[in-house]
Parts: sequence; structure tokens; C-alpha cells
Amino acid sequence: MDTFIMSKLLETGLAERYAFLISQGILFLIMILCAFAAHSAARKILRHIILKIIQKTTNTWDDTFLKKNVFKSLAHLAPAFVIFLFSGFFEGIHLSLQRISIAYMAVTGIFVIMAVLNSVDDIYKTFVVSREKPITGYLQVIKIFVYIIGFIIVSGVLIDRSPWTLLSGIGALTAVLLLIFKDSILGFVAGIQIAANNMVHIGDWVEMPQYNADGDVIDISLTTVKVQNWDKTITSIPVYAFVSNSFKNWRGMSESGGRRICRSVNIDISSIRICTETMIERFEKIYLIADYIRHKKIEIKAYNKEHRIDTSIPVNSRRMTNIGTLRAYILLYLRNHPQINQEMTLIVRQLAPSETGVPMQIYAFSKDIVWANYEGIQSDIFDHIMAIIPEFDLRVFQNPTGSDFSKIIS
Repeated sequence: MDTFIMSKLLETGLAERYAFLISQGILFLIMILCAFAAHSAARKILRHIILKIIQKTTNTWDDTFLKKNVFKSLAHLAPAFVIFLFSGFFEGIHLSLQRISIAYMAVTGIFVIMAVLNSVDDIYKTFVVSREKPITGYLQVIKIFVYIIGFIIVSGVLIDRSPWTLLSGIGALTAVLLLIFKDSILGFVAGIQIAANNMVHIGDWVEMPQYNADGDVIDISLTTVKVQNWDKTITSIPVYAFVSNSFKNWRGMSESGGRRICRSVNIDISSIRICTETMIERFEKIYLIADYIRHKKIEIKAYNKEHRIDTSIPVNSRRMTNIGTLRAYILLYLRNHPQINQEMTLIVRQLAPSETGVPMQIYAFSKDIVWANYEGIQSDIFDHIMAIIPEFDLRVFQNPTGSDFSKIIS
């Protein structure tokens, strides 16, 4: 081709030197046009063939390969081959063109491998096991090695040196490389520990106050764990922080089938008293504790009779109290509540009295672990408890407010 163009130019009367330069320029232009044409044709052919194959299959992984541009990257090999084939027509620079085309092929290979690894990551995430054993970090380690090896190959080709010669020189740069990839190395080691000890999964609710993180884990990579907080902000935490620092993982709560309710209502001590017969008769009409009251009356009467206790003096005999009856009512109320997990711990107890009254603590677990639903269940329970406390002639403790002082003054 070059001799044909050269002869035609010489026939026009051009000097041999100028004819040579113009012929080389024409050939270079033809090479560029052929490279673009080869790339465009390769993309169309690959797309046409691949789309036909993908449409006939029921798998989803091939769609992922198409989405991640694996086949699109392969099309870049076509112009590299064109440049390599045309390199022999250029005197003096044919070796340089060959090196450039080979380097181009190597770079294309790197991008194809990257696209394949990204596709593998996406395909793996479609499996349930990916939440417990993410492989993003390991794939990123592979990518680093591919980039390093690719850089060595491309550099060796361009400067016409053996890649092994360049690879041996990296040994002298080990300390520098360790410094550059410090976070990657720490993340890789920490990732292995996290996976081996089953510490964090994608979807776990974690709390790490030192990083102001409180939310769901949405991604685990080689160097960072991304946590989407409840205010929809995203916190990036170094992977090794989950090994070196303490954090709270709420996965155990999610897997247990119940979410803990642990809250107290403070009862005014001055409102606590022994139940009178009138109070007992009134309490006996309450459906939930009607049987409790009847059995309690029989039990107390039998005890006092057995021990020959003079019941005319209240302090001598066993008697029911309004706070004890309230505690029994709350326990039975929770035992019959449809949203309380009856297979888990359920306690209603008094805590030590203080200057704010006697805390009546409810310790139970809701069946629904979704945050919004859980808060609604908890609020409904305490709405009811605080509303019925006056029915037991008790008062919820509250520090004096402006309205209290105004009543005293008036």
C-alpha cells in the first residue's frame, strides 16, 4: 500500500522526500480511520450478537455483564489490532507503534477485567449470602493487583524493558508501597477478621458513637464501611475501626424476634396505701384482675386465719396495696397484649425509691422490631398505663409546675 501511494505521488512530479512524507501522512490518516471504523464495527457486531444471545437466555448474570460494559470494553481491542497491523508501513516509528498498540491492548485487558470483577460483585450481591459474606473488599484487593501488574506490563512494553526487571525493582519500594497501601492492607486484614467472626453484615443496624454513626450498614468495601444514619446521612468508617474499636450491633435483636421495652413510670410515694374494702370491691370489677383479686382475698384470709392475726390493726395482717394491685394489673395487661412476645422475658417490677417517687419498670419485648412500629407499641402501652394509674388511687410523680404554684397561691 505504501509503495502504491508513493509511486502515484512520484508520478505527479513531487520530490521523493515530500512524496514520502505525504504518503506516510496519508497512511497514518487511513490507519486512524480504519481504527475508528474497526471499533465502531466491533461494538455493533458484539452488541448484535450478544443481545441475541442474552435475549434467548433466562440468566440474569449476562445482563449484568452487558450493564457493566464488559463487551463494550472488548471492542477496544479492534483498533489496537488495526494499529498493530498498520505499524509495518511506517519506517522508523513502526516499533513505537507496535509498543503503543500492545500497551493499548494491555490497558483494554485491564478495563475488561475491572468490568468483569464489577459484574461478579453485582451478581454476588443478588444472593442472600452476600449480606453475611460480602466479597467487595476481596475484589478490590484483586483490582489493586491487576492495576499494579497492568502498570508494570504497560510500562515495560513502552520502554522496551522486561516486566520482570521492573517487578524486581519494586522490592526496593516495598516500604513506600506499604505506606501508600496502608489503609488497604489494614482493611483487607480487618475484613478477613470481620468475615471470620461474623461481626458485621450488610443491613445490620450498628452504633459507633465515636464516628457519630447510628444506622444501617449499606456497603462493606476494602477500606470503608458505609452506614446510612437514621437522618439519611451516610458515615464512612474505616474497616479496621470495627476490629480496633467497640461498637453495638443490633442484629441479635433483629434475629431474636423481639425488641426490648425497658421504661419506668414514677409513682408518687404519698399516694401508696393499703387497699380498703371499698377499693378491693372496685378493683374486683376490673376484668383483667378480677380472678387475681378473688384468689388474693382467699389467700390473705387463709394466711391471717392460720397465723391467728388480729386484722383490726392493719399493720399486723397481710393486706393488698394499691401499688401491688397496679403491678399485677400491668403484668396481666402485658400477658394479654397481642404485640408483646410472650416467649421472651416479661417483668413488671419496682425499682429503688428516690426523690422522684417509686419507679414501676416494665421490661418486655415487642413482637414487631421495626423502629416506627415498635415506638408505636411502646407508646400505646404507656399511654394506657399512665391513664389507668388514677383508677388505683395512685398518682404519677411530677415535679411542681407553674400551675401547681398558682393553685396554692389562689
